Amino acid sequence: MKTDIEIARSVRMKPVTEVARQLGIAPDDLELYGKYKAKVPLSYIDREKRKNAKLILVSAISPTPAGEGKTTVSIGLSQALNRIGKRSCVVLREPSLGPVFGLKGGATGGGLSQVLPMEDINLHFTGDFAAIEKAHNLLAALIDNNIQSKTRSLGLDPRTISWKRVMDMNDRSLRHIVAGLGGTASGVPRETGFDITAASEVMAILCLATSIADLKRRLGNIFVGFTYDKKPVYARDLHAEGAMAALLKDAIKPNLVQTLEGTPALIHGGPFANIAQGTNTVVATEMSLSLTDYTVTEAGFGFDLGAEKFLDIKCRAAGLSPNAVVLVATVRALKYHGGQPLKELKTPDVEALERGIVNLQKHIENIGLFGLSPVVAINKFATDSDEELQFIRDYCTMRGVPCAVADVWGQGGAGTEELAGLVAETADHCCPQFKPLYPLDEPVTRKVETIAKNIYGAEAVDYTPKAKNALKRIADLGLDALAICMAKTQKSLSDNPALLGRPKDFVITVRDIEIAAGAGFLIPITGEIMRMPGLPEEPAAEHIDIDDEGNLSGLF
Repeated sequence: MKTDIEIARSVRMKPVTEVARQLGIAPDDLELYGKYKAKVPLSYIDREKRKNAKLILVSAISPTPAGEGKTTVSIGLSQALNRIGKRSCVVLREPSLGPVFGLKGGATGGGLSQVLPMEDINLHFTGDFAAIEKAHNLLAALIDNNIQSKTRSLGLDPRTISWKRVMDMNDRSLRHIVAGLGGTASGVPRETGFDITAASEVMAILCLATSIADLKRRLGNIFVGFTYDKKPVYARDLHAEGAMAALLKDAIKPNLVQTLEGTPALIHGGPFANIAQGTNTVVATEMSLSLTDYTVTEAGFGFDLGAEKFLDIKCRAAGLSPNAVVLVATVRALKYHGGQPLKELKTPDVEALERGIVNLQKHIENIGLFGLSPVVAINKFATDSDEELQFIRDYCTMRGVPCAVADVWGQGGAGTEELAGLVAETADHCCPQFKPLYPLDEPVTRKVETIAKNIYGAEAVDYTPKAKNALKRIADLGLDALAICMAKTQKSLSDNPALLGRPKDFVITVRDIEIAAGAGFLIPITGEIMRMPGLPEEPAAEHIDIDDEGNLSGLF
């Protein structure tokens, strides 16, 4: 069996100028990054045209080590929509080097449902992550410079500074550090640390900004800390937003590439869904809606994380409303939720499937909470038995939920046409009554409780003393009306990764709440979630290599 990278290399890619013509983009308007990648100016966003296009959100059940293939399904679905005569573009997030070199691998799909050039996309791509990293760390440098300044100091109390530095790599040793050692010439010593770039508020801001002006406004609203006399300090007080936006002048433009079948793909932004909002940029989504009839986009991890944030944060901020939601499930992942050991998932076991399907049931219910219509996509694997596939089909049919088996890996768009037909029918004929889960003007604790009880199924929410202090700080700053961006494990509906299936009678523990005023949300930190991951025992980086001809191997 060929690897993903071997399959990708066997395809003759179109020049990106040809892909652009499919969208009505003039070649002279492209900013080329070689023959197969380009940035597209924001002038191609038409907010009137976008109202007539269909937005299709792809989400999934709670992730397991068996994998669900949400990105692969998104790519295959967009390819299939084009096959059945529906002009479509797929809009995805950019991969982070953390997972690429860590445990999860790349994020360009797989088999015959990939975006190309996969090696470039999974590595540096067009430099967006580097620009975000530099803009973020510029603010960190300006903060430390102001602390040391003798003439222009704002009186920042180093103990209150919440702004860390970032890098796009898993490195647990940088989570907690002391900066400024080495004498007065090297700054003022203080405790700080690093987050991964995907968790940066600058990343979140880039993904929610609608223009350069909006980008600058949001960057200026970044909360930094307090002065010694308890006055809040924002990035605008350090006059940081202009230079930060200048570093992001190219990064704000969406990146155009293609799928294996030549379907246009916009890949832009890359926040994680367990510690950030987990969706691609507003401008990339709006651009696709302006240029095609059907936009397929995905939100990270399960519906309880990325999709909830897509709907409550991104859609609310950008005035978007999905026409259909695709919920990806796999036989083997549902069996894992039903207690079948990971090593035995290739063995047919309808009883385990029956126990685990409650996870699918909960996510279907959650989609309904937003007034939206679900379509279940069974991402097919060679080890799935006909009996197991039929069990899921029957389960969905009994509940009136459209369902299709999709062989996106093995057949690409050709194996996804049944799903594409159901999705198009749902998007064209259903009348979704989309509404966010909570109003912004509710108290913070009520908004958190609404998510925890309704989406996760929690019995209650508990706050540590640190989190209670954070609630008071938020109230004092007048930031109560911000949206909520929960930081929670992706492995369970609860905040305990060991609780699989559909756990009940559990309590969500909020141990702290971070302020992302520029992005427009608050981040309750639950369980043991961390904003700087570590490498696994056997990192994927150990298997990545390049030969004398420049050919890469080991990427997946």
